[in-house]
Amino acid sequence: MSAELAVVYAALILEDDNVEITADKLQTLVSAAGIEVEPIWFSLYAKALAGQDLKALLLNVGAPGAASAGAAGAAAGGAAATDAPAEEEKAEEKEESDDDMGFGKYIQI
Repeated sequence: MSAELAVVYAALILEDDNVEITADKLQTLVSAAGIEVEPIWFSLYAKALAGQDLKALLLNVGAPGAASAGAAGAAAGGAAATDAPAEEEKAEEKEESDDDMGFGKYIQI
């Protein structure tokens, strides 16, 4: 088992028991499991997870965030205002074909 994975599992155990995640507690759990980990990992993970709701992070892994929803809404609103340039781009794309790049003489469809 990798050192990082051991520390993550220890953090999950602490979060599941509603215990504050600290470097000392992470080190105690990993040492009890008999896994050797460099001491720097405990303080890094403790600082990274300080003040974070680990359960909420795990439950919302696949859920879209508020930022992406806002960006999608802005893009939809902006698309209505810029319909004309989009139509021009589509017309330009149709003009180019495989024949223009020299592929037409090799591929017959």
